[in-house]
Amino acid sequence: MRPIARYFSALSMLGAVLLVPGLADGETGRGVPMVELRTTNRIVLHTDSAGWAAFREPGLMDTEVFFHVEADGYERAEDGFGYRGVRLRTVPGETAEVTAGRTQAAERLYRLTGAGIYRDSVLLGEEVPLAEPLLNGRVMGQDSANAVVYNGKLYWFWGDTGRPEHPLGNFDASGAVADLPEEGGLSPSEGVDYRYFVGEDGFSRGVVDLEEDGAKWLAGLFTIVDSEGRERMVAQCARMRSLGELLERVLVVWDDEVEAFVRMGGFDKDVALYPRGHAFAHTEDGQEYIYFASPYPDIRVPADWDAIQEQEAYEGFTLLEPGSRFDPEAPAIERDEAGEPVWAWKRNTPPVSTQEQRALVADGHIDDGERWHRTFGGDNGAEVHLWNGSVRWNAYLGCWVMIANQMGGDPSFLGEVWLAAADAPEGPWPEAVKIATHRAHSFYNPAHHDFFDEEDGRIIYFEGTLSEMFSHEPTNIPRYDYNQLMYRVDLSDERLKGLR
Repeated sequence: MRPIARYFSALSMLGAVLLVPGLADGETGRGVPMVELRTTNRIVLHTDSAGWAAFREPGLMDTEVFFHVEADGYERAEDGFGYRGVRLRTVPGETAEVTAGRTQAAERLYRLTGAGIYRDSVLLGEEVPLAEPLLNGRVMGQDSANAVVYNGKLYWFWGDTGRPEHPLGNFDASGAVADLPEEGGLSPSEGVDYRYFVGEDGFSRGVVDLEEDGAKWLAGLFTIVDSEGRERMVAQCARMRSLGELLERVLVVWDDEVEAFVRMGGFDKDVALYPRGHAFAHTEDGQEYIYFASPYPDIRVPADWDAIQEQEAYEGFTLLEPGSRFDPEAPAIERDEAGEPVWAWKRNTPPVSTQEQRALVADGHIDDGERWHRTFGGDNGAEVHLWNGSVRWNAYLGCWVMIANQMGGDPSFLGEVWLAAADAPEGPWPEAVKIATHRAHSFYNPAHHDFFDEEDGRIIYFEGTLSEMFSHEPTNIPRYDYNQLMYRVDLSDERLKGLR
């Protein structure tokens, strides 16, 4: 009983701060995760997924303490001296509520992965929605999520996964299963209760069953009916020697018995035609296709069990002549009778990336207005270089929507998230609106989970990887770094009026 007595003794000494958005502008009033509270002597706290921050600092209890308040996408008004913060009396056992106005369309909801998701809530004895709120699957951090509905369940897969025991974790991809909200799972506004695939030590184990060495990164996850009429789950796996060195690309399929992905076949790694990014299904001219967006959907394949295994069956949305490959010195550009580039779906013809399109312009092969990847946005209408993301049909807007992060620009290198709209899945995507910012962090590979869409798509949810990596000025946020954050967007928000 002594450890319990000590625990409650310590608990009684805690003061608590709850950060919520202000209610005057019709915001939700729920707690805000990842808010920084900083004292004048630079003691730093960050709110947990419920918006709670537990404070216990000997010498600073039962006294007035000023906290600077900072949060990406949220802001407190300045006081008369230009400070954004609040002065609180840190009384043990009492709580204080601090408001902050949301300055962006995307509402930050909670952290999905890693340790201590509800750390402060648990310390304070608050109720939490997750079955494992502190250390699920012994996961400390996880990179880049892919998710799909398979056999009536939600399946989630991530890349490199950190553990508590050692800096080196699981590099064979990791996974979990969860229940759909309509099948007893949590509402997406509350969280996701993952049941990780774990090893004997309880740590999130590898879910790619390949004998060869190298990190395994999954992408382009989708489901399809096989030749025997069974639903199957398929993805592309990049086997990596290092962050920038690719060993091979493999098509893998989920084996329900071993609960892991196994090899189906390989792709020529030098030909940019394979499942990648985030996949979706769409029927055009009576043919169902699987499209792959990263972020522009410029690769597709017939939704056929045999076709997905043949690299020559994949199509690229491109201006190259059918069957050709990109040659920067002598590009084989297909033109019509008027001399205009022919942008179309072409079998066994790789797409031309945004960078390659810009190179064609720089070298005088096409005019700038003939590029396909041209998206503009922001207050000054400047071009936005979108790097990665996902595309989904949205019934509320009656169009396709893309959520993608920005490559380069201010305030952070990969931390700005944009929403764009188009009438066709391949675009064009002329305009975008910024919906989230991460000032000193990257937030990459955002994924729109349309299986969580609410009110006919008016409310949508997306997640992405928060990390200090790739950012201009790396700033680590304890517990949040290298983990997944969930956001929610109301597409009727006035800040998005210019989108359609």
